[in-house]
Amino acid sequence: MTDNGTHRLVVLGAGVMGTGITATALGHGVPVVLIDVEDVTLQRARDSVERQLRHARLLGATPADRPAGALLTSTDIGDVGTATAVVEAVTESPEIKQAVLTEVSRAIWPGTPIISNTSGIPINEMASWVSRPEEVVGAHFMNPTYLIRTVEVVRGTDTGEATMTAVAALLAAMGREMIVVNDSPGFVTSRLLHPMINAAARLVGAGVADAESVDALMQNCLGHPTGPLRTADLIGIDNLVDSLTVLHKRTGDESCRPSEVLLSKVRAGELGRKSGRGFYDYGKALS
Repeated sequence: MTDNGTHRLVVLGAGVMGTGITATALGHGVPVVLIDVEDVTLQRARDSVERQLRHARLLGATPADRPAGALLTSTDIGDVGTATAVVEAVTESPEIKQAVLTEVSRAIWPGTPIISNTSGIPINEMASWVSRPEEVVGAHFMNPTYLIRTVEVVRGTDTGEATMTAVAALLAAMGREMIVVNDSPGFVTSRLLHPMINAAARLVGAGVADAESVDALMQNCLGHPTGPLRTADLIGIDNLVDSLTVLHKRTGDESCRPSEVLLSKVRAGELGRKSGRGFYDYGKALS
């Protein structure tokens, strides 16, 4: 069994992915410090983490013989100082990520991996923002994190062997399997999935079919487990638009230009499950 007492994880960002990564780590006995800018966000995040932990336990997705890790929350980014690894899961904005990673790089001990959960920004670009680029690596967790066991790990040109070894050990402690890919905008998963969701949204916008029909055809004819538009609601339509914008800017691929359907939903606050409504109506927002 992996000695999870050797890990002290800091997660930056208490949104959908930050809370999911936190719950996954806690459920496997890894202690976490969850950092965000507002206490009210952190209180909602505690509720979300506890709900995800309960669900994970009911589904047998956490080890029954292992006590949960301890959760601390903080608004002070200086609390990264004692981490053995830092996972960045803030908004998919290059400007925000650059500011956060630059500050984190100054605060951590040398040799501490900086693991970004970015869905599209190249790792080499992010490595240029920090003082020790060999410490930067991508680990693209999928939502719901506590159920999906495979993680896309993205190695940048400068990512060091020690960083890769540390990330492998952390993911093993969290019960995850990693598949390593080379650096590129969107890597593999986002580069394939996000344009597909965008195309599905365009079909709805053009009146070819409604969301339920698109998802049913993708599920029943092509084997997609949930359908692209339910997946969009799970990712968060605002997050999806941010990721598509990054991909379009860095690749020039017109299939990545966010569709008007997605943009209009963001303007209307229809962000998916977290807001209570996206392509589907969920009744109320998830905490």
